[in-house]
Amino acid sequence: MLYAVIVIFCVALDQLVKYLVRANIPLGESIPFLPHIMDLTYIRNTGAAFSMLSRHTWLLTLVSLAASAAVAVLMVKVFRHPWGRLPLALVLAGAVGNLIDRAAFGFVTDMFETTFIDFAVFNVADICVVVGGIAFCLYYLFLYEKLEGKESGHDAPAADG
Repeated sequence: MLYAVIVIFCVALDQLVKYLVRANIPLGESIPFLPHIMDLTYIRNTGAAFSMLSRHTWLLTLVSLAASAAVAVLMVKVFRHPWGRLPLALVLAGAVGNLIDRAAFGFVTDMFETTFIDFAVFNVADICVVVGGIAFCLYYLFLYEKLEGKESGHDAPAADG
């Protein structure tokens, strides 16, 4: 239940920020957000990260739907420890947030533009996916066996044959 609340909160935050940007910033325009660090710039991204596959929004929509379903299954059926489920909840929230945009508008609303380095414009959902993905990789590499390996039988001694 807690993870569902986290997913709903993050999706709602993502959609609220996107709505506010679409409603208040003209397409392609910027407003200062954090001086010398970040501007809010309204961009429509029809592709994935760095606008890859921009002519295949339908494919990205299907991939987002399948990825969302897969992450939800992993979160419910495979990973039991909170340190495994929390990052997956963030990844799921990000995937769903961008899926909503692709399905509703045919593009993803991006708004955070770094001004101190040249980097892709991104959104709250992207932040969720990146933070959740990195945290999940760290969990899987360093904590999975300790926290979940015994439950799933990974630590059982091998049978000598």
